Amino acid sequence: MSAYAIFDVDIHDATKYADFMAQVKPALEAAGGRYLARGGTHRVYEGDWTPRRIVLMEFPSVAAFENFYYGPVYAGLKALRDDCSSARLVSVEGVS
Repeated sequence: MSAYAIFDVDIHDATKYADFMAQVKPALEAAGGRYLARGGTHRVYEGDWTPRRIVLMEFPSVAAFENFYYGPVYAGLKALRDDCSSARLVSVEGVS
């Protein structure tokens, strides 16, 4: 069953974040993931949520996402991401 990872990212250093993005895309694709949305225009329709940059990714399963997120390749990339941004992250299983 597909799984989705939803990031709400606040970028503090755009140059470093661009370096992170260039490196993370091949790692994401190698893990079977793909971007569905990445920083496009968004609107809040309910609640007091004020997202900054929304990134939506699809993976074949929650296990595939967790293998990517907790794996050794992303560990180094996450350190780079954490150095130039802060984020909120959730994952959710799709419907079958």
